Amino acid sequence: MTQSIGPFVERFEPPITAEAPVSDLLSGLTVAVKDNFDIEGTVTGGGNPEWAEDQAPAARNAAAVQTLLDNGAALAGKVHMDELAYSLMGMNARFGTPENPAAPSRVPGGSSSGSASAVASGLADIGLGSDTGGSVRLPASFCGLFGWRPTHGLVPSDGLLPLAESYDVPGFLTRDLETLETLGEIFAGEQEVDADVRLVYPTDVWRLCEDEAAAALKSALPRGDRNDSSLLPGGDLKALLPVFRTHQGYEIWQHFGAWIEKREPDFGPGIRERFAMAAKITPEEFEEARAKREAFRAHLARVLQPGTIMVYPTSPGPAPLLTAGNDIVETFRNRALAMLAIAGHGGLPQLSIPIAASQGSPLGLSLVAAPGSDLLLIETAKRFI
Repeated sequence: MTQSIGPFVERFEPPITAEAPVSDLLSGLTVAVKDNFDIEGTVTGGGNPEWAEDQAPAARNAAAVQTLLDNGAALAGKVHMDELAYSLMGMNARFGTPENPAAPSRVPGGSSSGSASAVASGLADIGLGSDTGGSVRLPASFCGLFGWRPTHGLVPSDGLLPLAESYDVPGFLTRDLETLETLGEIFAGEQEVDADVRLVYPTDVWRLCEDEAAAALKSALPRGDRNDSSLLPGGDLKALLPVFRTHQGYEIWQHFGAWIEKREPDFGPGIRERFAMAAKITPEEFEEARAKREAFRAHLARVLQPGTIMVYPTSPGPAPLLTAGNDIVETFRNRALAMLAIAGHGGLPQLSIPIAASQGSPLGLSLVAAPGSDLLLIETAKRFI
């Protein structure tokens, strides 16, 4: 049986605040910080007990944490996550699974599981998470939240425990769009917003969604003309998944491999197998994946002209049940990654918005655009809610 736990690894009483914030934009709001971001004086545990044992307390706050404090936010505490962020369902065999308050019989999504759980339960106003393969976007969809994966490199990653650095981004979860809009002003305030927006609904991405979930999302869409076309010629998005796994896995092993071989941590199911796979990826396989990723990025640059926004489901369907078998979960995970890898490969901003439900569980709809279009996504989201 899956152990259900609260979201917090460590709760700060009272919440941590800045001595002299530079603005009050986030005054009165609390933040739950994923345990792969440094907070001064605390150990960054990364969701893994062996890793935590080997770390000294952080000397300073991660850049994203400090920016939130400087704008008046208070840190409510550090929250649980999947082991070293190398998972997507939110189930941690070492510490347990944070509850999904929006659907308690279902997984919360990961690896930013605690961030999503804390915000969805009202224990924090903002969840600071990280997103490599979907670790903010998928929990947002599962827990009925707004989830923003910023343009790669927009939000500084200093003080974030890396997973695969060419994909890693700090990201945010909120219950309302207004709070997310304020975060956009803080982190992307210099961006310009295009006046003319063209919405594209890529049919090959929609086909990866379960029929019932797709129907629920389409029924919640605003009325109007839609451009329905494939993102890829031939519509074979599944080809993106092996490229993602190889490129990401190689980067991951470069960061964690030496420590894993020395420490031999007792990883939980799924995590163990993923690291074992990553260890076998050769430089030649990585270079092949890198070339394919670059070709896809070039294609995205042609498709995503200024003002163009792709609209598609965040997830293949509602969150899997806590009792679902490994085969069901793995099949779901593979379909989800094929969808989520689009923004990851391209370094694109993606905003998941909660607009529908299926089987009594939330569903997120995503807006995706060219790098540097974060504020455009947040503004366009107002059309859908």
